[in-house]
Amino acid sequence: MTPAPLQDRPAWRALEAHVETIGQRHLRQLFEQDPERGRRLRAQAAGIYLDYSKNRITDETLKLLLQLARESNVAERRDAMFRGEHINVSEDRAVLHVALRMPRESSLVVDGVDVIGEVHAVLDRMADVATRVRSGQWRGFTGRSIKNVVNIGIGGSDLGPVMAYEALRFYSQRDLTFRFVSNVDSDDFVEAVRDLDADETLFIISSKTFTTVETLTNAHSARAWLLERLGDDAAVAKHFVAVSTNAEQVAAFGIDTANMFGFWDWVGGRYSMTSAIGLSTMLAIGPDAYAELLSGFHEMDEHFRLAPLEENLPVLMGLLGVWNRNFLGCTTVGVMPYDQYLKRLPAYLQQLTMESNGKHVTLEGVTVDYQTGPVYWGEPGTNGQHSFYQLIHQGTSIIPVDIIGFARSLNPLGDHHDILSANVFAQAEALAFGKTADEVRRDAGPERVIAHRVMEGNRPTNVLLAEVLTPKLLGSLIALYEHVVFTQGAIWGIDSFDQWGVELGKALASAIVPELTDVAPVLGHDSSTNALIEHYRKLNGRGS
Repeated sequence: MTPAPLQDRPAWRALEAHVETIGQRHLRQLFEQDPERGRRLRAQAAGIYLDYSKNRITDETLKLLLQLARESNVAERRDAMFRGEHINVSEDRAVLHVALRMPRESSLVVDGVDVIGEVHAVLDRMADVATRVRSGQWRGFTGRSIKNVVNIGIGGSDLGPVMAYEALRFYSQRDLTFRFVSNVDSDDFVEAVRDLDADETLFIISSKTFTTVETLTNAHSARAWLLERLGDDAAVAKHFVAVSTNAEQVAAFGIDTANMFGFWDWVGGRYSMTSAIGLSTMLAIGPDAYAELLSGFHEMDEHFRLAPLEENLPVLMGLLGVWNRNFLGCTTVGVMPYDQYLKRLPAYLQQLTMESNGKHVTLEGVTVDYQTGPVYWGEPGTNGQHSFYQLIHQGTSIIPVDIIGFARSLNPLGDHHDILSANVFAQAEALAFGKTADEVRRDAGPERVIAHRVMEGNRPTNVLLAEVLTPKLLGSLIALYEHVVFTQGAIWGIDSFDQWGVELGKALASAIVPELTDVAPVLGHDSSTNALIEHYRKLNGRGS
């Protein structure tokens, strides 16, 4: 049954009334009234411990949010996704990134096809290539083994692989060099290959359609770079593989289609890091560690699918995000991983969350009259503390923060990790409780600076704590955020799996390209765009 419009649901209306009573209550009060709050408001699954006690909620808030999830059919929509129903309504597609990490013995029939067999057939072929490259059996055109891997993609074909490589660098094969090229800006490609030997370099071209402008522009530059050094078109087949479904274009490029790895239209780009898009990850960490990564994803998938809503990590985090966005008026979310290996996680989550839930119409195409996806951003701790934490602590905007920490370091060194971890707990405590004027006075601060040193606190945080960063744990963490996005999209009633907003700029850019190189056409844009193009021509010597 289709749920009522969001703002007509009883739980939504109850939350609107409830926020009037709780909105100004301070976390100091909530902890004073319930000293065991920090031991109650927590959940755990797939190696991740979530402390959500420092959110501005009461038991009543949580009860109403869970009621909202039920009234919004979150569980029913989740189950429809796992069954392979076409929940991506604007593109009439299933949404089955969860199938990419199901065990080999599983079965999932989508549109009459058991897709699990297909998934593992691709994984097996990926493992064969990874084993041959990592062992030195794959030989380039001149007979030398591969030492460098360059992944060329953009969006989900880049952000996932580069994030995963950086996150799992500790587990990577260190005699292989990995580079990632995404920007069509030539600087990106030139700097990536500047110090590489062509006869030891393998390029992975990641484009489902093999028509993505940025990716194919970089791919053709890579091909020209290789041929300039090796001098024979036959070299392309030894130094390029493709992640694509367009066999005709892949073959025309010169890539052996035996080294083409496909995926399916039910895999969205930002959900594709466990598809063949993960080939560079498997090359880096090996098939066995890659299998561990998939098992972490699957463990969180199963938790999301089976756990009661009130114990379900993605559901709880998703509901807290709705509370902060729609009822407390928070417009952004900070993600602060206290692990340098996760330095690219915030950028990855930007695409995952903002491309998914940055929508202004419902599934039925009706313009929403409430806020949807917030802005996600972040930086590793402790770097961020010496950059933007000042605004989070004392600025005029309330910014909820996810702080991610680990009990053990992969690289133990003196007391580094204890100092790092102390900041995890200290920042969450400071954001929640702040520092009052009386506390500043007790520190013997001069009266004239009291106001400057006061911190109101009452800033919400989630603290996610795990033992150590492993491939499996990374899989669980990414799947957690995937399903947080799903939960919020289901409540907002939007399609989290299309991205039409990405397309308009691409189409306009394609039309403008010839106008930058040919002064003959009469420009037909608005006066600002026309003037900018004319000035661009003048600056590069093409204009009159």
